[in-house]
Amino acid sequence: MRGVWIATVANIDWPNKYALPEQQKRELVAILDSLHACNFNTVAFQVRPTADAFYKSALEPWSIYLTGTQGKAPAPEYDPLAFIIEEAHKRCMEVHVWMNPYRVINGGDTTQLTPNHLYFQRPELFAWYGGKLYFNPAFQDVRDYLTMIVMDIVLRYDLDAIHFDDYFYPYKEKGQEFPDDAAYNALGGGFKKKEDWRRNNVDQVIEQLQHTIKAARPWVQFGIAPFGNNNTNVNELYADVTKWMKNGWIDYVAPQLYWNIGHRTSDYVKLYDWWANECKNLGKGNSCNLYIGQYASGLEVYEQEIWKKPNELIRQARVNYAKGNDLGSFFYSNKYVIRNAQGLLDSLRAYYRYPALPPAAGNYIGTASEAPTDLRIEGNYLRWEPVMGRDGNEVRYYVVYALTDEGNSQLLPEHILTITANKNGNIYLPDYCDQLPAGTKIVVTSFNKYRKESQPSNWVVTE
Repeated sequence: MRGVWIATVANIDWPNKYALPEQQKRELVAILDSLHACNFNTVAFQVRPTADAFYKSALEPWSIYLTGTQGKAPAPEYDPLAFIIEEAHKRCMEVHVWMNPYRVINGGDTTQLTPNHLYFQRPELFAWYGGKLYFNPAFQDVRDYLTMIVMDIVLRYDLDAIHFDDYFYPYKEKGQEFPDDAAYNALGGGFKKKEDWRRNNVDQVIEQLQHTIKAARPWVQFGIAPFGNNNTNVNELYADVTKWMKNGWIDYVAPQLYWNIGHRTSDYVKLYDWWANECKNLGKGNSCNLYIGQYASGLEVYEQEIWKKPNELIRQARVNYAKGNDLGSFFYSNKYVIRNAQGLLDSLRAYYRYPALPPAAGNYIGTASEAPTDLRIEGNYLRWEPVMGRDGNEVRYYVVYALTDEGNSQLLPEHILTITANKNGNIYLPDYCDQLPAGTKIVVTSFNKYRKESQPSNWVVTE
C-alpha cells in the first residue's frame, strides 16, 4: 500500500477555494500525476467531509467546500468522484472513498446548511457538542441513513474501498459531556455503563456496513484509519477498533502514528509494535491488513527539533521496513507530500523505485482472473488476448514483466516494465523503453478487482 490522504474539509488539500471546475480538474490531474510518477498506487479521497457530497447525490447536498455554498452545483456541473476514479484508474491507482460518518457542521452556523437538509427534517437525530453539530450515533435511523449513503456510492461508482478515519464520537471537550442522556435512558437498558452502550452504538454501524458492502460488492474493501493510541479510540471516541478487526468487520486498519520515534508518551516504535501485535493475534482465522498512517504534515507543522532534522518520516519508513509487519503506508496529507516537504517525495521516490500492486484483503480473498493468452510481439507492439471477467473478476490492470537476467523466471517488482489499464490487450513498447535487449523474456499477468494477480501468460523473447 502506497497511499495518500486527499483532504477536502476546509479545502486542506483540494480544491483551491476559488477554483472553477476546469481548474479543479487540472489540480486533481496534477496531484495524480505527481503521485503516479513516484509509484504511489492509492488515494484516499474525502468525499463526505460534513454530511455533504463531492459527488452527484440525490441524498445529500453538494459540499460547501466544493463551491463555497452547500447545495450549489459546480458550473459547469461535473462529478469530482467520478472524475478522480476515472483518472486514477487510468494511472492504475486505487480510489478509497473517504467518508466522515457523523460530522455535520464544523461550527455553529446552521445557515450554511441547505433548507432541505435532514437536520431541519429530523432534528432529534442530531446533537450539538463543542459548538459543532453531529449525528447522534445512538439511533438505528442514523445507522440506516449512513448505510444508505455509503451504499449509494458503492453501487453507483467503480470504487476500490470505503474508508473512515478517526472521527466517530467527537473528541472530548473539557467540562462538556456529549448530550445523549435521553437516548441512553430510552435505549441503553441492556448496558450498565453509558460508555459500553456508546461503543456498541458504533460497533453496530461498522458491522452493518461491512456486511452490507460485502453482500453487494465483495471486492470493495472497508478500512479504518483510527487514532494512533487505541486508549483514545476506546475511551474517548468509543471506537473499539480491535474488536472490529477480530470480528472481521474491517478489511484493513491504518492507525495514525503521528508522533516521532522516541516520543515520551507516544513513541512511534512502541505504537507500531502494539498495532502489529494486534493484527497478528486476531484469532478465529480472521485477517486485517495493517497499513501505517504517517504524518507528512508534521514535517512542517511540528516545532520539535526532531521533526526539523530531515527526515523523520524516512526514519520511520526504515523502522517499518526492518520490522516488516505492515503492508505499506498512507501519508497525511497530500499537499505536504507533493510539495516535497523536507525532501520527502524525493526520498520516497527512491524507496518506491519499483511499482507495487495494492494488497488483497485477507477476509474476502476472491479468486484470480484467467491468465492472458496469445502473448506476441508485432513490430513495436506487445499484444495479448484480453481476459474476460465479471464483477470482482473483471480485470482492473495488466502487469507486464520484462526479465533480462539469464535463466530467471521469478516475477519480482524490479521486473515490472509497466502496469497498464489498457483493456484492449496491447502496449506500444517504445513508450516504456528505447529498446529491450535481445533475449529479454516478457510475460503478462492480469490483476482484478479482488487485487488478485493471475498466473502468467505464455512467454515471448525479444530478438
